[in-house]
Amino acid sequence: MMFWYDRDTSGWGWFGTSLGMIVFCGLIITVLVLLFRALRPAPDGSHHATSWTEPTPPSAEQLLAERFARGEIDEEEYQRRRQVLHSSSADLTRH
Repeated sequence: MMFWYDRDTSGWGWFGTSLGMIVFCGLIITVLVLLFRALRPAPDGSHHATSWTEPTPPSAEQLLAERFARGEIDEEEYQRRRQVLHSSSADLTRH
């Protein structure tokens, strides 16, 4: 007599099967959420740490602000160069 219980599942069998299905569904949902988060762009346009693309280089204004923050240029030169950047970017958008 090979199948004593005629393939019926006992109380512990139901518990194990239910727990196994919950864990399996949880793994599938976790994988889908991680894939979705890794592949969608960030709301601010920056790249995630897990992004497979090259990071965008900093803009000219960001580089200027970094130089000002490091003390390489004074406030007067920062404002003057920033003004030039804004006026030249306005000229480029008009054409």
